[in-house]
Amino acid sequence: MTVINKVGVRKETPFRFDNVGSFLRPKTLKVARKAYQEDRLTQEELTLIEDEAIRDLVKKQKEIGLKAITDGEFRRSWWHLDFMWGLNGVEKVDVDNGYKFEHEETRAESARLTGKISGEGHPFVEHFKFIQQFADEEVIARQTLPAPAQFFAELQRPENIEATQKVYPDTEALIADIASAYQTVISELYEAGCRSVQLDDCTWGMLVDEGYWDWASKNTNETVESLSRLYVSLNNGAIEGHPEDLAITTHVCRGNYHSTWASSGAYDTVAEILFGDEKVDAYYLEFDTERSGGFESLVNVSDDKLVVLGLFSSKVGTLEDKKEIKARIEEASKYVPIERLCVSPQCGFASTEEGNILTEEEQWNKLRLVREVAEEVWGK
Repeated sequence: MTVINKVGVRKETPFRFDNVGSFLRPKTLKVARKAYQEDRLTQEELTLIEDEAIRDLVKKQKEIGLKAITDGEFRRSWWHLDFMWGLNGVEKVDVDNGYKFEHEETRAESARLTGKISGEGHPFVEHFKFIQQFADEEVIARQTLPAPAQFFAELQRPENIEATQKVYPDTEALIADIASAYQTVISELYEAGCRSVQLDDCTWGMLVDEGYWDWASKNTNETVESLSRLYVSLNNGAIEGHPEDLAITTHVCRGNYHSTWASSGAYDTVAEILFGDEKVDAYYLEFDTERSGGFESLVNVSDDKLVVLGLFSSKVGTLEDKKEIKARIEEASKYVPIERLCVSPQCGFASTEEGNILTEEEQWNKLRLVREVAEEVWGK
């Protein structure tokens, strides 16, 4: 049951003042990771440095007032690939081209199949156990994972499709094993104490982009609707049967790399399926620029779900105008009742270890502003 007091403060995830998960890597961690990559540091030495950086990050998250803490994704290079590499039957590979962003291209790495997929013994479970020790009566520990649909899309990249089809000539078998692997990981996270899992999913950000429609119509037999239904079915299959006291949410954005973006488009074309059929507890949605469209599509969000409005930009240090943010919250409440709304940045501050182009001080100032707005709208 959703717990809301008289002034609208939430006591469970998602919280009125929330965050998507990743944080800028401190210089000490960046230096250590580079040394590790150059074989000047052992895994054990790197882990100790990561541990210390995460302890400091947890302290800052609690001080800023976050009720759901993460490890900032400090043990990862990518928001998604590191998880995929941790699954059985998957390897890390270098490819010819990185992901295309506005005026930039990422490092060229991917995840490719070497055999059947399974999820037992995933390293993220041990990572979660470390952050779980800092949870208390006031603060929960959250685990962020790339959505199952995101993994499926990675395996369908032109560079990976041959290997995927070699292991899985039958796409239905591939989908079944992805879902099963996620169920295993989520079960092991739950046993480790996890009660909040966030599935990060950029597949929707691609589907709403007209450029992607053009490409898909020429290169595949899929339509926006058919892919939407496939993605929702896969995501739902992966979380089917999860414990009732495990909150599962999803985050949707249009790319977040070095303060650039990858796609544009309103949610309208996917809203009915994404907001109506995906069996999550809440959506963290990008709404910081006009590239995300208006709030009208939120009318499709089913009555049992919450929406975390990503009205603040994690890409820039410039602070938003409170009056404008409050006006946008009021506008969104025309489509989703105010008691089912929360606020956060539109994405994390460092979806990859490169991070966005702002300072750590600007990062924390941004979150202070999010908190101030949340408290002024819903109460402390």
